[in-house]
Amino acid sequence: HVQLVESGGGSVQAGGSLRLSCEVSGFTYSSYCMGWFRQAPGKEREGVAAIDSDGRSSIPDSVKGRFAISKDNAKNTPYLQMNSLKPEDTAMYYCAADRVKWVCGWFKTDFPDWGQGTQVTVS
Repeated sequence: HVQLVESGGGSVQAGGSLRLSCEVSGFTYSSYCMGWFRQAPGKEREGVAAIDSDGRSSIPDSVKGRFAISKDNAKNTPYLQMNSLKPEDTAMYYCAADRVKWVCGWFKTDFPDWGQGTQVTVS
């Protein structure tokens, strides 16, 4: 049973930084794709980063230069580093995982496993 638990969210002033973590359990695949998404009230969910088991990462232009994704290989834990945060970054942030790595990019939406989310509020 795969479980993903996000942490690291909180309230921060504009210009600040946060680092989100996603603890993954029950996921023992050596080949995978993991992604970060966000959803603000009244808006559609959008992908903000993805990384595959080979370390290839993908960031959309909307957050490129401010957001970065990385992973701990030993723990299969993906991280989302968010810098220069803006009020429009306020949203619930979710991580997701898939046991396949092809077509792994921020645009991928068909992840089978999702976390419950962590709130990020930028004022």
